[in-house]
Amino acid sequence: MDRPSSDQGRTGRKAVTGAVWGNFVDQVDIFLPVIALAPAAARLYGPAGAAAQTGVVFVATLLGRPLGAALFGHLADRHGRTMTTQVAIGGVAATTLALAAVPDHTVLGAGTVWAFVVLRFLGGIFLGGQYTAAVPLAMEWSAPRRRGLVSGLVMAMSPLANSAIAALTLLLVAVLGADGYASGGWRISFVIGGLLAAVMLGYYRRGVRDSVVATAERPVSTSSSTAASRATSPFVAVVAGPWRRQLAQVVLLMTGLWLYVQLTIPVLTAGLKVHPGLTPADVPLIMLFASLALVLGIAVAGALSQVVGRRRLLVGFGLATAVLAPASYLAVGSARGLVAVTAAVVATQLTTSSGFGPIGAYLSERFPGAVRSTGYGVGYSVSIVLPSLYPFWLPPLQARLGATTAVAALLVLGGLLIALGAALGPEPDRSAPLPD
Repeated sequence: MDRPSSDQGRTGRKAVTGAVWGNFVDQVDIFLPVIALAPAAARLYGPAGAAAQTGVVFVATLLGRPLGAALFGHLADRHGRTMTTQVAIGGVAATTLALAAVPDHTVLGAGTVWAFVVLRFLGGIFLGGQYTAAVPLAMEWSAPRRRGLVSGLVMAMSPLANSAIAALTLLLVAVLGADGYASGGWRISFVIGGLLAAVMLGYYRRGVRDSVVATAERPVSTSSSTAASRATSPFVAVVAGPWRRQLAQVVLLMTGLWLYVQLTIPVLTAGLKVHPGLTPADVPLIMLFASLALVLGIAVAGALSQVVGRRRLLVGFGLATAVLAPASYLAVGSARGLVAVTAAVVATQLTTSSGFGPIGAYLSERFPGAVRSTGYGVGYSVSIVLPSLYPFWLPPLQARLGATTAVAALLVLGGLLIALGAALGPEPDRSAPLPD
């Protein structure tokens, strides 16, 4: 393989930098309504059923992301990843800024919730499109020996974004006061989120170009499975065509990882709020420390996968975490004192969500260039749906098994799904360019 020119190297670095910070902005805008609106939900939506309204808004985002992955995945595979990323980021900026201007329930009544639902559904579509195009583009520009590290850095932006939102919310509440924040100070966070997306749009417009794979001519017809996927809709090729088994394998793996996310962030946070010995102010600080630790854990896991292999790391991680995750989660409940609880929560985060480290590289390696964005986006997004609907299926399970036992059992299940999903796939070639 020819050594890349200095111009190619610069373009590749721009694509990688865009994916890393673009994913940070993406995650900021995903979690703003969950974290930043928590202290203002009663004032914004009305005191009656504020928690339920927050859940409805989150579900709207959830439903938009898989749709966005399918729509923008097709555009990225057919018309280029850079252009698609720009459209998606522009949509994220517009919908997030629009959320900052929505009046509260004293002006719109129930219309406030509906405005948030519509804007978050549209925002979810654009958010699903952003990582669907930008992450595969970064993987295509990355040198094979660096794909694991780049993947870890991109994926680590999710807990870093959570930490940033939590820190910003705590700062604004401290400066403005609880009442000042609830009456309108929360809008500052959304303005910042929208402006960050606008900055990323300018970054992509100025200097990020498509890779050779992303701009390759798509043949009309041929007998090979790869070419066949190019001749039809990328979505059809991935969901019902020659790459459907790869998609099923990826969805199985990712379902385990997303199950971990739901159990160790919203469910665990809710448990901490009623933990004996903790004050309400302790909970965001504990989750802030846990998120910062997870940034390092995800980055290390991505880099390590380049050494030991993606499949081998994910299988080993799944089997190990099926034991370690329930143990660390149970330790949270039995721990006493802020330091002990924080250590147990950090251990729970590291033994569950660190597995995201290799995912950016692994999902990109599982699909050829003609359907890579579609395969990546659909596999990554569709698997979110069932775990994220936990408010509907987890309470009945807890009523039957007990609150703590049910979560511990699901953590075992999550680890087994990760291990099985990874075991059903091959070991990608980490030393070769991504398959065309």
